[in-house]
Amino acid sequence: MPKADADFNNYRIASLESRRSEDMHRLIERHGGIPFVSPSMREVPIEPNRTAIDFAYRLMTGHVSVVILMTGVGFRYLIKAIERHMDKQRFLDSLSDVVTICRGPKPVAAMRQYGLTPTHRVPEPNTWRELLQTIDSEVSIANQLVGLQEYGVTNASLIAGLEARGAIVEPLRVYGWEFPEDTDPLEANVRALAKGEREMLLLTSAHQVVNMLRMAEQLNMVDQLREGLCQTVIASIGPTTSQMLQECDLHVDLEPRHPKMGHLVSEAAQRGVPLFETKRRWQAASPGTDPVQHPSNDSLFMRACRGEPTERTPVWMMRQAGRYMAEYREVRAKHSFLELCRNPKLCSEVMCTAVDRLGVDAAIIFSDLLPILVPLGFDLEFAKGDGPVIHNPVRDLDGVRNIRQLDDPQELDFVYETVRQTRADLPDSIPVIGFAGAPFTLASYAIEGGGSRQYLHTKQLMRRDDGGWEMLMEKLSFAITVYLNLQIQAGAQCVQLFDSWAGLLSPVDYSRYVLPWMKRIIAGITPGVPVINFATGNPELLPLLRGDRRTVVGVDWRIPLDVAWQRIGHDCSVQGNLDPAVLLCDPDVIREEVDRLLRSVAGRPGHIFNLGHGIHKETPVENAIALVEAVKDLSRR
Repeated sequence: MPKADADFNNYRIASLESRRSEDMHRLIERHGGIPFVSPSMREVPIEPNRTAIDFAYRLMTGHVSVVILMTGVGFRYLIKAIERHMDKQRFLDSLSDVVTICRGPKPVAAMRQYGLTPTHRVPEPNTWRELLQTIDSEVSIANQLVGLQEYGVTNASLIAGLEARGAIVEPLRVYGWEFPEDTDPLEANVRALAKGEREMLLLTSAHQVVNMLRMAEQLNMVDQLREGLCQTVIASIGPTTSQMLQECDLHVDLEPRHPKMGHLVSEAAQRGVPLFETKRRWQAASPGTDPVQHPSNDSLFMRACRGEPTERTPVWMMRQAGRYMAEYREVRAKHSFLELCRNPKLCSEVMCTAVDRLGVDAAIIFSDLLPILVPLGFDLEFAKGDGPVIHNPVRDLDGVRNIRQLDDPQELDFVYETVRQTRADLPDSIPVIGFAGAPFTLASYAIEGGGSRQYLHTKQLMRRDDGGWEMLMEKLSFAITVYLNLQIQAGAQCVQLFDSWAGLLSPVDYSRYVLPWMKRIIAGITPGVPVINFATGNPELLPLLRGDRRTVVGVDWRIPLDVAWQRIGHDCSVQGNLDPAVLLCDPDVIREEVDRLLRSVAGRPGHIFNLGHGIHKETPVENAIALVEAVKDLSRR
C-alpha cells in the first residue's frame, strides 16, 4: 500500500473503531502510524421489541405525524423488529405519508434501500442542534406526535428541544451498545492510554467514549486514564463525538473538516503530529495548575458560569482597567501600549488597582487581542492616533501559506507571566479571566491590516474557493487554542473569546465560515474551564454562540437580555448587557438601568452582570463604582 503524504511519523495511534476496524488499521498504517485498533462496542438489537411494534401500529393508524431517524442501522433494526408481526409494505407506505427527517446520509441511504425518500435531511455536521434548526425552519411540530428513533442512547437535550417546540415525543429505542465479545484488545488499549503509551486517540463515535470510560471503571483506573489522556492528542470525527468528550470532561484537540473516517485519519496525521510535539514542549516547560482546584472555583462568578444559584449576581466590566482611570493614565504616560502589554508586573498592577477600586467579582488580564499575531509572522504596530496597524496583511492563498504555525508558544510568555503575576497579586477569592481574539476578528485584522468599516478584503478571501480561508482559520484556531490553554496553565480560571467584528456577518455566513472553527476551539480548551463567547453587533448570531455546557454567551446592548437569553436557551449562562453609555449618566440613572436589567433576568441562575462592551474612556470612575454597588445591592437574593 502506497504511503500517504501526511505522516504519523511512527506514532502509536489508538482507535476504538468496531464496525470498520480493519479499514481503520489500514488507514493508520498507510499514513505512517503504528495502529492499535481495539473494537469497543457492538450493536445489540432489542428483541422482542414491543415498543417498536406499538409504534408501527400507531403510525399505520394515523396517530404519528413526524418520524425522526437518527441512524441507518437503527432504521434497519426497526424494520426487522416489526416485519414478523405485520405487513412490512403497509408500514413503509404509511411512513411515506408522514414527515420524515433524517440525521445525515446514513438514514437517508437506509430509507432509499426500501424505496423511500425522506422529507427533510439535516445538514452537516448532523448534530441534534442542526436537527432542531431544520425543524425550526422547515417543520411545524407543535401538538404533533413525533417518533424519535434513537441511536443506542437517549439524547435528553434533543428530547427537551422537541418538547420545548410543542411536540409529543415518543422515543423509539431499537438497539443498544454493549462491549465486544472479546474485550482483551480494548482493555489493553485503555491501559496503554492510561500510561501515556499512545500519542494519539482517534474516535469515530460518541459511544466509544462511553465504553472507554466504562472499561476504565471496570479496571479501577479512571483517574489514571484521564491523566494519561492529558498527554494524548484526541481526534474526534465530528461534533456529536466532541460533545460527548466534553460532557465527560475530556478535551478535543482536532476535528476533520468533514466527519468521515478517511478525513479523520489524514487530518490527524497532518495536524496531530505538530500538535503533539507542541503539547509535549509546553507541558514540559510549564507543569501548570489545576484551575478546577483553585479556591476561586467556588466564587460567585465561577458558580454563575456553571449556571448555579448565587447569593447575588456577580459583576465585572470589560476594560475595567483602562483609560478612564487616572492610575492607568499615569502608567501610560511613561510607557507605550505594547511596552505595557509586555510588562507583566505593570499589567497586574493596573488590573489589581481596578479590582480594588471598583469591588468587582472577577479580573480579566490586561493585554490586547493582537499580540498573538506577531509569532505567526505579522508586523504589528500600535500607531498613535491610528490604533493597531499590520504592515504585512495577507490577501490571498500564497500569503496565508506564509503564515507561521504557532510552533513556539513561549514567544508569548509575557502574556502567561501576566496571568501568573495577576493570579499571585489578587485575593484567592477573585477569579482570573484569560482571553484571546476569536478567529474571525483576528483574521479581519490580519487581512485588512487594521480596522475597517466594511471588511471587504476579508469577505473576499472568505468566499474565494481556493482553500485560503480554511487554511487561515486552521492556523488561527490552532494558535488560539494553544494560547488559551497556556493561559489556563499559568493560572486563569476562565477564558473569554472576543469576536469584535462577527456582527458584520449574517447567520448563514457565520455558520459556514466561522462556527466550525469556534466549535473546534471551544472543544480544545481545558475541560472544566468556562469559556465566555462574546460577539458584538448582530443579535441574530446569539443562538449560534452557545458551545458546550461550560460556554457562557456574552450579550451586547442591542437586544434585551431576557429576549437574548430565550434565544440562546436558558440552560446556558449569559453575561451582559448594560449599554456602556449609561455610565456617562448620573448615578441615579445608572441605578435605575441596573434595576431594570436585573428585573428582566428575574433572578434566574447563570447571569453575570457586565456591560455590552468596554467602558468608555470618558466614564467617571465614581460612576463605575456606583454601578458595581447597585448590582450588589439590588441583586441580593
